[in-house]
Amino acid sequence: MKRVGISRALVLSLFLGTAALAYAQQDQQDEKQNQEQQGEKQAKPEKQAKPAKPQGTQQAKPQQQDKNKQDQQHAQQQEQQSQNKQDQQRAQQQQQQDKNKQDQQRAQQQRQLDQNKQDQQRAQQQQQQDRNSQDQQRAQQQQQQYQNKQDQQRAQQQQQQQQQQQQGERLSQQRQQQLVQEQQQRLTQYRQQLDQQQRVLQQQSVQLEQQKRMAQYRFQQDYLERVRQQQVFLQNDRHPDYDRDPYFYTAPIYGYNRGGRYYETNQYGADLLRQSMNNGYQEGFRAGEADRQDRWRSDYRDSYAYQDANYGYNGYYVDRDDYNYYFREGFQRGYEDGYNSRYQYGRYSDGSYVILEVIVSQVLNFQSLR
Repeated sequence: MKRVGISRALVLSLFLGTAALAYAQQDQQDEKQNQEQQGEKQAKPEKQAKPAKPQGTQQAKPQQQDKNKQDQQHAQQQEQQSQNKQDQQRAQQQQQQDKNKQDQQRAQQQRQLDQNKQDQQRAQQQQQQDRNSQDQQRAQQQQQQYQNKQDQQRAQQQQQQQQQQQQGERLSQQRQQQLVQEQQQRLTQYRQQLDQQQRVLQQQSVQLEQQKRMAQYRFQQDYLERVRQQQVFLQNDRHPDYDRDPYFYTAPIYGYNRGGRYYETNQYGADLLRQSMNNGYQEGFRAGEADRQDRWRSDYRDSYAYQDANYGYNGYYVDRDDYNYYFREGFQRGYEDGYNSRYQYGRYSDGSYVILEVIVSQVLNFQSLR
């Protein structure tokens, strides 16, 4: 144990001696460096020796470093804020550009919509003009057909007049005068009734337009135009002398029943009643076809043409009630054919709808008086 303690003391002495020697050498080196630095300062007299820094300077150095660090951080923060501001400005500019682009697109879309609307309106106007032109052409054709029918009836009347003259069958002068007075009353009443019916027709036309039943509206306008032409024809028509019209001196040859009452008529009256059924069938077919195109319910009584029932009536030879009754008989059958797109009661011939003669014979059921 004593030997171990000596050894430890010897090692400790060596360690301390070595450390003292090292510190002595370090002091010599530091002194030598200081002498060399002083010699250099003396060798340069033009430079004034810097004053020794006070101890306060050594203490201020860490504060300066902190301040520099704070300044650096502040500069970095300002730089970051500037960068953020620039990014924000760029983002705002991008948003404004996007908004301008959207506004421009919306403006273009609106212009396109306006252009499409204008094109559609022009197309509708063109279609309306085309329809008006077609309606006018149809009206002219129908007026010509109506005139042709009148001429044909007059030709038939003249032919029958010649036949009656050859047969020598004439009514008495008193009966002829009575027929002339009845005829004059019929014409006066019919002309007044035409004026009233046209006002009613115009009101119903407005109602059809509001219901968007355009096919029925066009048919009704066409019917109105033809009734107007008929009225103009009656106003301009100058009936020949009653004494020379065979209707007023020809004896009845047919008898028929309507509404439980018995009537008699000659060939001229019978022909007009046949024509009333044919006119009714033609108008009914067009009215039924129009309701089918409008996808409207089937109702022939709803049509103004059925209610009016005067188309083709010229105020001559038969009472208006008789003409209206048989016109409606033809109209009902024509409407059913037109609405169901068939030809059960009539046929299509030369641009017109014609009721079958067998149907006319069944409805009129004329009985010969000879």
